[in-house]
Amino acid sequence: MLLPAKAEVARQLRRYRAWERVMLASPADRGARASFEDSGYTLCVLMGKRCAREAADAAERYLRTNPASYLREQDGQVCTTASARRGPPVTLRRTPAGR
Repeated sequence: MLLPAKAEVARQLRRYRAWERVMLASPADRGARASFEDSGYTLCVLMGKRCAREAADAAERYLRTNPASYLREQDGQVCTTASARRGPPVTLRRTPAGR
């Protein structure tokens, strides 16, 4: 798995936190909200997460640890969450239209 540069993660995390403070100070400001959401999306893409809050947490963990321990931690999280979300087995049923 490729990991982003720590300097870039730190920069994007600072940007996300700054826009978060601005947005919380003036929630009616659409420009601040849009910038906050853009910075959250960028952090999500950078950290490979679906939620901005999860991405911010992952970025903070990544900046606190070395890359090897961060990857081990992520591998452990992927295994436990993937099995917890698994539902009943899916059987494929063919319909006359689907052949």
